[in-house]
Amino acid sequence: MVSYRTASNRLWPRSLVSDLSNLRILAGKGAVPVVAAPGRTKPELRSALLSARRATAPEVRQQADLAIRAALAALIAEVGAETVCAYRPMTGEPGGAQLPDLPGVRRVLLPVLRPDLDLDWAAYPAPLVAGRYGLSEPDGPRLGLDAIAGADLVVAPGLAVSADGVRLGRGGGSYDRALARVSPSALVVVPLYEGELVDRLPAEPHDRPVDAVVTPAGVRLVSHTGRNRPR
Repeated sequence: MVSYRTASNRLWPRSLVSDLSNLRILAGKGAVPVVAAPGRTKPELRSALLSARRATAPEVRQQADLAIRAALAALIAEVGAETVCAYRPMTGEPGGAQLPDLPGVRRVLLPVLRPDLDLDWAAYPAPLVAGRYGLSEPDGPRLGLDAIAGADLVVAPGLAVSADGVRLGRGGGSYDRALARVSPSALVVVPLYEGELVDRLPAEPHDRPVDAVVTPAGVRLVSHTGRNRPR
Protein backbone atom coordinates (compact mmCIF):
# COMPACT_ATOMS: atom_id res chain seq x y z
CA MET A 1 0.00 0.00 0.00
CA VAL A 2 1.29 3.44 -0.93
CA SER A 3 1.57 5.65 2.15
CA TYR A 4 2.37 9.20 3.14
CA ARG A 5 4.75 9.73 6.06
CA THR A 6 3.97 12.81 8.14
CA ALA A 7 6.48 14.97 9.96
CA SER A 8 5.50 13.15 13.16
CA ASN A 9 6.85 9.99 11.44
CA ARG A 10 3.45 8.34 11.33
CA LEU A 11 2.50 6.52 8.15
CA TRP A 12 -0.83 7.47 6.63
CA PRO A 13 -2.19 5.08 3.98
CA ARG A 14 -3.55 6.91 0.96
CA SER A 15 -7.00 5.57 1.87
CA LEU A 16 -6.81 7.62 5.09
CA VAL A 17 -5.62 10.79 3.39
CA SER A 18 -9.06 11.16 1.81
CA ASP A 19 -10.56 11.05 5.34
CA LEU A 20 -9.20 14.44 6.27
CA SER A 21 -10.27 14.20 9.89
CA ASN A 22 -7.45 11.68 10.35
CA LEU A 23 -4.72 13.94 8.96
CA ARG A 24 -3.53 15.97 11.96
CA ILE A 25 -1.22 18.50 10.36
CA LEU A 26 -2.54 21.76 11.71
CA ALA A 27 -1.37 23.72 14.73
CA GLY A 28 -4.97 24.79 15.34
CA LYS A 29 -8.02 25.52 13.26
CA GLY A 30 -8.53 28.92 14.83
CA ALA A 31 -5.27 30.19 13.33
CA VAL A 32 -7.07 30.69 10.00
CA PRO A 33 -10.41 32.34 10.80
CA VAL A 34 -13.59 32.05 8.79
CA VAL A 35 -15.12 35.44 7.94
CA ALA A 36 -18.42 36.58 6.48
CA ALA A 37 -18.64 36.43 2.70
CA PRO A 38 -18.47 39.94 1.14
CA GLY A 39 -21.52 39.44 -1.07
CA ARG A 40 -24.35 37.09 -1.91
CA THR A 41 -23.98 36.34 -5.62
CA LYS A 42 -20.89 35.14 -7.43
CA PRO A 43 -20.44 38.42 -9.37
CA GLU A 44 -20.74 40.43 -6.14
CA LEU A 45 -18.23 38.19 -4.40
CA ARG A 46 -15.74 38.29 -7.27
CA SER A 47 -15.93 42.07 -7.47
CA ALA A 48 -15.41 42.55 -3.73
CA LEU A 49 -12.57 40.04 -3.45
CA LEU A 50 -10.69 41.33 -6.49
CA SER A 51 -11.06 44.91 -5.24
CA ALA A 52 -9.59 43.92 -1.88
CA ARG A 53 -6.63 42.24 -3.58
CA ARG A 54 -5.97 45.29 -5.75
CA ALA A 55 -6.10 47.53 -2.70
CA THR A 56 -3.42 45.58 -0.82
CA ALA A 57 -0.09 47.37 -0.62
CA PRO A 58 2.66 45.59 -2.62
CA GLU A 59 4.89 45.18 0.43
CA VAL A 60 2.05 43.63 2.43
CA ARG A 61 1.22 41.27 -0.42
CA GLN A 62 4.89 40.31 -0.77
CA GLN A 63 5.13 39.29 2.89
CA ALA A 64 1.86 37.38 2.62
CA ASP A 65 3.12 35.54 -0.45
CA LEU A 66 6.28 34.46 1.39
CA ALA A 67 4.19 33.09 4.26
CA ILE A 68 1.85 31.26 1.88
CA ARG A 69 4.75 29.58 0.09
CA ALA A 70 6.29 28.53 3.40
CA ALA A 71 2.99 27.05 4.60
CA LEU A 72 2.50 25.23 1.31
CA ALA A 73 6.03 23.80 1.43
CA ALA A 74 5.41 22.57 4.98
CA LEU A 75 2.15 20.92 3.93
CA ILE A 76 3.80 19.18 0.98
CA ALA A 77 6.59 17.91 3.23
CA GLU A 78 4.04 16.77 5.82
CA VAL A 79 2.12 14.56 3.41
CA GLY A 80 5.15 13.51 1.38
CA ALA A 81 3.66 14.52 -1.96
CA GLU A 82 5.88 13.52 -4.88
CA THR A 83 3.79 14.78 -7.81
CA VAL A 84 2.11 18.16 -7.47
CA CYS A 85 -0.09 19.99 -9.94
CA ALA A 86 0.27 23.71 -9.32
CA TYR A 87 0.14 26.94 -11.36
CA ARG A 88 2.02 30.23 -11.71
CA PRO A 89 -0.08 32.94 -10.08
CA MET A 90 -0.78 36.11 -11.99
CA THR A 91 0.18 39.46 -10.48
CA GLY A 92 -1.83 39.99 -7.32
CA GLU A 93 -2.72 36.33 -6.80
CA PRO A 94 -1.79 34.56 -3.54
CA GLY A 95 1.65 32.97 -3.42
CA GLY A 96 3.28 35.14 -6.06
CA ALA A 97 5.18 34.11 -9.16
CA GLN A 98 7.52 31.80 -7.20
CA LEU A 99 4.70 29.55 -5.99
CA PRO A 100 5.45 26.65 -8.39
CA ASP A 101 9.12 26.50 -7.31
CA LEU A 102 8.27 23.81 -4.77
CA PRO A 103 11.18 22.39 -2.76
CA GLY A 104 11.53 18.64 -2.44
CA VAL A 105 8.89 17.73 -5.01
CA ARG A 106 9.91 15.09 -7.51
CA ARG A 107 7.52 16.26 -10.23
CA VAL A 108 5.62 19.52 -10.72
CA LEU A 109 3.03 19.97 -13.46
CA LEU A 110 1.54 23.30 -14.54
CA PRO A 111 -1.64 23.85 -16.55
CA VAL A 112 -1.87 24.76 -20.21
CA LEU A 113 -5.19 26.30 -21.23
CA ARG A 114 -6.76 24.65 -24.26
CA PRO A 115 -8.99 26.44 -26.79
CA ASP A 116 -12.05 24.81 -25.16
CA LEU A 117 -10.90 26.22 -21.76
CA ASP A 118 -10.09 22.76 -20.39
CA LEU A 119 -6.63 22.19 -18.88
CA ASP A 120 -3.78 20.21 -20.36
CA TRP A 121 -0.57 19.83 -18.32
CA ALA A 122 3.18 20.17 -18.86
CA ALA A 123 6.22 19.55 -16.66
CA TYR A 124 7.92 22.33 -14.71
CA PRO A 125 10.59 23.69 -14.47
CA ALA A 126 10.56 24.62 -18.13
CA PRO A 127 10.62 27.92 -20.02
CA LEU A 128 7.35 29.75 -19.47
CA VAL A 129 5.49 31.37 -22.33
CA ALA A 130 2.56 33.77 -22.33
CA GLY A 131 -0.81 32.08 -22.66
CA ARG A 132 -4.27 33.53 -22.96
CA TYR A 133 -5.85 35.65 -20.21
CA GLY A 134 -2.47 36.58 -18.75
CA LEU A 135 -1.46 33.03 -17.89
CA SER A 136 2.13 31.72 -17.95
CA GLU A 137 2.46 28.19 -19.32
CA PRO A 138 5.35 25.71 -19.62
CA ASP A 139 6.76 25.44 -23.11
CA GLY A 140 7.10 21.68 -23.13
CA PRO A 141 5.38 18.46 -24.23
CA ARG A 142 1.69 18.30 -23.39
CA LEU A 143 0.86 15.43 -21.05
CA GLY A 144 -2.89 15.27 -21.59
CA LEU A 145 -6.02 16.15 -19.65
CA ASP A 146 -5.66 13.15 -17.35
CA ALA A 147 -2.15 13.99 -16.13
CA ILE A 148 -3.75 15.60 -13.08
CA ALA A 149 -5.04 12.18 -12.02
CA GLY A 150 -1.48 11.19 -11.09
CA ALA A 151 -0.98 14.06 -8.63
CA ASP A 152 -0.66 13.46 -4.90
CA LEU A 153 -1.54 17.10 -4.22
CA VAL A 154 -3.23 19.73 -6.39
CA VAL A 155 -2.79 23.46 -5.80
CA ALA A 156 -5.78 25.20 -7.38
CA PRO A 157 -6.36 28.95 -7.74
CA GLY A 158 -9.37 30.63 -6.20
CA LEU A 159 -10.76 33.94 -5.03
CA ALA A 160 -12.32 32.42 -1.92
CA VAL A 161 -13.20 29.10 -0.29
CA SER A 162 -16.09 28.44 2.05
CA ALA A 163 -15.89 26.55 5.33
CA ASP A 164 -17.50 23.54 3.62
CA GLY A 165 -15.03 23.41 0.72
CA VAL A 166 -16.75 25.35 -2.07
CA ARG A 167 -14.18 27.17 -4.22
CA LEU A 168 -14.97 30.44 -5.99
CA GLY A 169 -12.98 30.80 -9.20
CA ARG A 170 -13.05 33.48 -11.87
CA GLY A 171 -15.93 31.88 -13.74
CA GLY A 172 -14.28 30.11 -16.67
CA GLY A 173 -14.94 26.60 -15.38
CA SER A 174 -11.47 25.28 -16.31
CA TYR A 175 -10.58 24.04 -12.84
CA ASP A 176 -14.00 22.55 -12.16
CA ARG A 177 -13.43 20.29 -15.16
CA ALA A 178 -9.85 19.53 -14.19
CA LEU A 179 -10.67 18.78 -10.54
CA ALA A 180 -13.20 16.18 -11.67
CA ARG A 181 -10.19 14.09 -12.76
CA VAL A 182 -8.27 14.29 -9.47
CA SER A 183 -7.59 11.03 -7.66
CA PRO A 184 -9.86 10.48 -4.62
CA SER A 185 -6.71 10.03 -2.51
CA ALA A 186 -5.16 13.37 -3.50
CA LEU A 187 -5.39 16.61 -1.54
CA VAL A 188 -6.73 19.73 -3.25
CA VAL A 189 -5.63 23.00 -1.63
CA VAL A 190 -6.22 26.65 -2.50
CA PRO A 191 -3.81 29.51 -1.62
CA LEU A 192 -5.70 32.49 -0.20
CA TYR A 193 -5.03 35.81 1.45
CA GLU A 194 -6.46 36.71 4.84
CA GLY A 195 -10.21 37.21 4.76
CA GLU A 196 -10.79 34.89 1.79
CA LEU A 197 -11.86 31.82 3.80
CA VAL A 198 -15.55 32.65 4.19
CA ASP A 199 -18.59 31.23 5.92
CA ARG A 200 -20.51 30.36 2.78
CA LEU A 201 -20.42 30.57 -1.00
CA PRO A 202 -23.08 29.89 -3.61
CA ALA A 203 -22.59 26.39 -5.02
CA GLU A 204 -23.66 24.86 -8.30
CA PRO A 205 -23.73 21.19 -9.38
CA HIS A 206 -20.50 21.53 -11.38
CA ASP A 207 -18.53 22.98 -8.44
CA ARG A 208 -15.83 20.63 -7.13
CA PRO A 209 -14.99 20.64 -3.41
CA VAL A 210 -11.50 21.34 -2.14
CA ASP A 211 -9.82 19.99 0.97
CA ALA A 212 -7.83 22.84 2.52
CA VAL A 213 -6.72 26.44 2.22
CA VAL A 214 -3.17 27.75 2.58
CA THR A 215 -2.97 31.29 3.94
CA PRO A 216 -0.32 33.53 5.53
CA ALA A 217 -1.58 32.22 8.90
CA GLY A 218 -1.10 28.56 7.91
CA VAL A 219 -3.17 25.66 6.65
CA ARG A 220 -6.78 24.95 7.49
CA LEU A 221 -8.75 21.90 6.46
CA VAL A 222 -12.32 22.51 5.40
CA SER A 223 -15.21 20.46 6.63
CA HIS A 224 -16.58 18.47 3.71
CA THR A 225 -16.80 14.74 4.25
CA GLY A 226 -14.00 13.58 2.00
CA ARG A 227 -12.93 13.44 -1.63
CA ASN A 228 -14.87 10.24 -2.30
CA ARG A 229 -18.25 11.93 -1.92
CA PRO A 230 -20.37 12.15 -5.08
CA ARG A 231 -19.41 15.21 -7.11
